[in-house]
Amino acid sequence: IVAFLIPLLDDKFALIRSISCWTLSRFSKYIVQDSGNKKGYEQFDSVLMGLLRRILDTNKRVQEAACSAFATLEEEAAEELAPRLEVILQHLMCAFGKYQRRNLRIVYDAIGTLADAVGEKLNQPVYLEILMPPLIAKWQQVSNSDKDLFRLLECFTSIAQALGTGFSQFDQPVFQRCINIIQTQQLAKVDPISAGVQYDKEFIVCSLDLLSGLTEGLQGGIESLVAQSNLRDLLLQCCMDDDSDVRQSAFALVGDLAKVCPVHLRPRLSEFLDVATNQLTTPKLNETIAVANNACWAIGELAIKVRQEISPVVMTVISCLVPILQHAEQGVNKSVVENTAITLGRLAWVCPDLVSPHMEHFMQPWCISLSMIRDDIEKEDAFRGLCAVVRANPSAALSSLVLMCKAIASWDEIRNGELHNEVCQVLHGYKQMLRNGAWDQCMCALEPPEKDKLSKYQ
Repeated sequence: IVAFLIPLLDDKFALIRSISCWTLSRFSKYIVQDSGNKKGYEQFDSVLMGLLRRILDTNKRVQEAACSAFATLEEEAAEELAPRLEVILQHLMCAFGKYQRRNLRIVYDAIGTLADAVGEKLNQPVYLEILMPPLIAKWQQVSNSDKDLFRLLECFTSIAQALGTGFSQFDQPVFQRCINIIQTQQLAKVDPISAGVQYDKEFIVCSLDLLSGLTEGLQGGIESLVAQSNLRDLLLQCCMDDDSDVRQSAFALVGDLAKVCPVHLRPRLSEFLDVATNQLTTPKLNETIAVANNACWAIGELAIKVRQEISPVVMTVISCLVPILQHAEQGVNKSVVENTAITLGRLAWVCPDLVSPHMEHFMQPWCISLSMIRDDIEKEDAFRGLCAVVRANPSAALSSLVLMCKAIASWDEIRNGELHNEVCQVLHGYKQMLRNGAWDQCMCALEPPEKDKLSKYQ
């Protein structure tokens, strides 16, 4: 089928060229899967070059179909695109100079998707010389009230994340413009005449997302920019916005900043924690699930950075998190349950003395949720918390011991040596505590693969 479609990309009829682009994109998965062998790679390359040719078609409809099809292929191909990056960028930036306003939005999309797909491989001078000058020129040309700025901001977000510290040569003007847009829009909300623009929340959302992309990409390099700005106060205002999309992006940025420069959130830490906690108590949690998710994650990221400073709000936060875990079986969003379990673990890790007296209220649903989480650094933090509260109050966890063992067995491997030892100590402690066959009885409640996994820690 693919071999039949490739020549149709060059058909004399525009309609056939455009529908061939779309149809080929439906087969992206198979085209990429087969690229491991010589014949498959040749076909993949023919599709890639064919779509790039059509991106520069004279017909607008074909341009649109080719750009969308190419974005789909990019998502599937990911790093397979790296050897062809130069020719891809040349075609996309040629289209960028040629397209009219409507189709230009799809080029932004294709560039952003490319950055997401190849990541740091984009960070080469030869690629940046092709990619950045036209984008910077457009960035300077588009006004702060032009809705075309949305796609450009989204495109820059992907590029900033891909380039990492390589974006630092462009960071200052981009950062400052995001701050200016947020400021202007917050003014426009109350006084559009003074602001000189009509309020549109999308400008704030896209600017917050780009600041998150910058933070993720630059890591500690963002610190000096944040220090010289009023981002903290603007961000707190966004966290209290009445629009859920604004709050969702705001809390994502709070979490990203907490990871790399928590010192700049500290002066208003209690306010950030209060507004984040409020997102978890809403009776309509399912309607603002993404906000709750980001707020919950941000609390956890702040906790592991500010440690004991979080203690004044720990019990309030826990009282919001526990009901989410208790109702996990009743269709609460899976991602929120996971984030809740991780944040509870992080609070338990930094303040075990405050959390451990209340363990019997949440231990069972917590262990069930922990066992569903994939192995990563966030799961490590949560299990540090589990070990800390169990050490502080071992008897309170006894009735949940089987579930705790299942949670420990959910790890493929605990790579962190310190945590591995802590888990060993916890299990050894219970083995000593449970006499007269009680430990063996507990082990009998486990599946054979779970017992095998636990044997690593005994």
